[in-house]
Amino acid sequence: MNLTDKTLIITGASSGIGRAAAQVFARAGARLVLGARREGVLIDIAGAITAEDGEAVALAGDVTDPDYAAALVALAETEFGGLDGAFNNAGQVGEMGPIPDMAEETWRGVIDTNLSSAFFAARAQIPALRRRGGGAMVFTSSFVGYSNGGLPGMGAYAASKAGLIGLVQSLALEHGPEGIRANALLPGGTRTPMAGDDPSGHQTIADLHPLKRLAEPEEIAAAAAFLLSDHASFVTGAPILADGGVSARLI
Repeated sequence: MNLTDKTLIITGASSGIGRAAAQVFARAGARLVLGARREGVLIDIAGAITAEDGEAVALAGDVTDPDYAAALVALAETEFGGLDGAFNNAGQVGEMGPIPDMAEETWRGVIDTNLSSAFFAARAQIPALRRRGGGAMVFTSSFVGYSNGGLPGMGAYAASKAGLIGLVQSLALEHGPEGIRANALLPGGTRTPMAGDDPSGHQTIADLHPLKRLAEPEEIAAAAAFLLSDHASFVTGAPILADGGVSARLI
């Protein structure tokens, strides 16, 4: 996927899908602004990219802080002269359990990390994309909370990820005339730290998918790269499933 000369922000870039996206996007020619909470890991990832003749800078912070969203955009414009797109990928599952037993701090933490952060990101990124004459934003949602893809104990996660789809549709309608695209990427089970390290648990999740396996993070990153590239120039406002068919099974 060709991302040559595109400056892109990636949040949640220190592990999992975000870390894979940094590698995939860099190999596709993008200039990267990497965001996550773990500064040391981010610096190492950026250093590895630059060591291979890529371009990447890192800024650690908390995506629930609106000032951090603005700082990532400012860094893109200062270092690379503008912003062409963003993979707003940071997220968390949170403590799982039935809604009546869920602590308020769990609910707020998941909603803030997965949904409020997307609002802060879009609010900061859209003016920069306007200055660039257009661009694209991708938000990591999930098959959980989409169609009939609910799972027990994941009420806060499902609500946040479903909310992202609604946000994306509004962004697409409001900013499509400006050449700004917004899409939600809905992965299935993916082999990341968020999935844990229990092989039997992995197999249980894999068996839900018609492909009978988990995705590798690079596969989800490749789907994000497509949505951020000019190959997806007529794709906006869409929930794009990269879920190994699990949503088809659950419908």
